[in-house]
Amino acid sequence: MKHFDFLVIGAGIFGITTAIELHKRGHRVGVLNPDRIPHPLAASTDISKIVRMEYGADVEYMEMVEACFPVWREWNDLFQETLYHEVGFILLSGSSLDDPNGGFEAASYRSLLQKGYRPERMDPELLARRFPAFGPATYTDAFYHPVGGFAESGRVVEVLTGYARQLGVLVFEGQTAEKLIIHSNRLTGVETREGERFETGHAVVCAGNHTPYLVPDLMPYMKVTGHPVFHLKPSRPELFAYPDFAVFAADISNTGWYGFNLHPKAGVVKIANHGEGVELHPDRDERVVYPSDEGHLRRFLRASIPALADDPIVYTRRCCYTDTLDGHFWIDNHPEISGLTIGSGGSGHGFKMGPVIGDMIATTAEGGVHRWSARYRWRELKADVTQQEEARFKSGK
Repeated sequence: MKHFDFLVIGAGIFGITTAIELHKRGHRVGVLNPDRIPHPLAASTDISKIVRMEYGADVEYMEMVEACFPVWREWNDLFQETLYHEVGFILLSGSSLDDPNGGFEAASYRSLLQKGYRPERMDPELLARRFPAFGPATYTDAFYHPVGGFAESGRVVEVLTGYARQLGVLVFEGQTAEKLIIHSNRLTGVETREGERFETGHAVVCAGNHTPYLVPDLMPYMKVTGHPVFHLKPSRPELFAYPDFAVFAADISNTGWYGFNLHPKAGVVKIANHGEGVELHPDRDERVVYPSDEGHLRRFLRASIPALADDPIVYTRRCCYTDTLDGHFWIDNHPEISGLTIGSGGSGHGFKMGPVIGDMIATTAEGGVHRWSARYRWRELKADVTQQEEARFKSGK
């Protein structure tokens, strides 16, 4: 019988950072993960995720990411590996950044200026000179912010798991949490599909897509949505190598499209869509990219990045978000079951928060109050609540 002060279910970015933080606070910590780490179907298992502080008018999210940057840089130093690439972030806008109704891009630009940052604004002519891969007449306005870039997401989770093990966290791969053992409204353990039982004084469910299935009380407030991701092999790689290209979002709240500079290891350009996606069951449904998705991509590339429009797609995946109805994280203790904490609801924009998210979940699990935790508490959401993250494309708006 294995007993832990805290048992973390799921070793994605939420779970592994929580486990590290709880161990550093003196607790005996175990981690369960249903497959190898990083899990091949986890949202974080890819070559890159954006790290950006641009969140429109949402100052809290902006400040959360701002607090993450020093830690991302520290991790590069600690692990002697470039996990976070600070190549900057380009926001392309279909309207003027001076427009008070300009939406996500204009609001992000104003927020940066108000915080004392100095993004480089570019009209179409300057954009074409500075980043020549972009179509010169597609966007009305743009800016480049050098503070930001991307993290090698799958590798980050792998490295942090190794670090957790070095610290003394016990990590169990191939153990699929299937049942929370609850007596008199108190959690006492977890049973796995593989037949193991783990005793614990407290479970922290960071199970990504499977969170609402482990904690059915969350079913009304969470859903799993799948979003197309493409890796392309550029015929002109020099156009897409930093500093002539960088992480970008292409009028994203109106199109959903974003992408990355040439990956320094994989040698591909990743393009993906941050939109509504398709609702999926995490186990029963195929995670495939459809021909219609590729057609949508090719139309976007022909208009926005013509040098990439006919280049071969060498890999696709459908990245599954654990969406809350309002698009905000779900980090709180269960209101009726003691010894049970939820750390989930990444909603397609949580990875960049890795350096602060574990601290927030650990503080909540210990019964404390984190400076940013109020918005992510257990809450009643009606079915007609809509996504509030400003970069997310919604077709009906």
